[in-house]
Amino acid sequence: MLAAMMKAAWVVFALCAVLGRASVVAAEPPASDTTKAALHAVLAADAQLQDVPFGEVIFGTTGRRVLALDLTRAADRKLIAQIGGALDQVLRELNGVNHPAHAERRINEVSAHFEKALRAALNERSGWACDYPRNAAGRVQRAGYPDLRLVERESGRVVYLDPKLFERGNRASKLRTFYYAPKTETNKVLEDAHHLLVGFEHTGKTNGHWQFQGWELVDLARFKVRLKAEFQGSNHDLYRPETIVSRHSP
Repeated sequence: MLAAMMKAAWVVFALCAVLGRASVVAAEPPASDTTKAALHAVLAADAQLQDVPFGEVIFGTTGRRVLALDLTRAADRKLIAQIGGALDQVLRELNGVNHPAHAERRINEVSAHFEKALRAALNERSGWACDYPRNAAGRVQRAGYPDLRLVERESGRVVYLDPKLFERGNRASKLRTFYYAPKTETNKVLEDAHHLLVGFEHTGKTNGHWQFQGWELVDLARFKVRLKAEFQGSNHDLYRPETIVSRHSP
């Protein structure tokens, strides 16, 4: 077991190192052996990094620890109670018939309303401060994991919180619903912290109103992830003068 964990951690470190070197030379065509080394590292990681503890991924890419909750500790039970109260408040607000979230056509567009409401509800709790996290460059960043940073003022402990929405009936779906893309300057995990995800359940839209049923709080210290290697490009990358071989505009 220990050997497997060490192997997984090593691959994470190696992959990050290779990708980091590749980003440095991206401005000019890399040498063939550099390209091959990067590709081999990506393919090896894709094959080996399955069921990897999320905490190992965070530590391997940021050097920060993911702290597990211990429900035998009064401080952790208090934390769960505080967050739970805020989550109950968010559900009541979002189920209100006049909430602007009901004007959204797609459930993905409702997520921002939950994030905003949760931030406000947590800030109403005495002794806690919640805001959007800053990245390694010191700038507030909304995109990417995690969405919110919660701080207990007295102790200074930090909780990264990520709200998600899922439809009833899809709770056991194996489609991707969570991803973490390690970066350098845009990394938002800057402290040892608890990492929690809250899943809000909905049952779709009825008579013009989204129906939100409940929530589940997940300790990501107990969460396992897998790597899926992916090469990607944007429209900006695709439709360039050097790539287009024919065009017709009526």
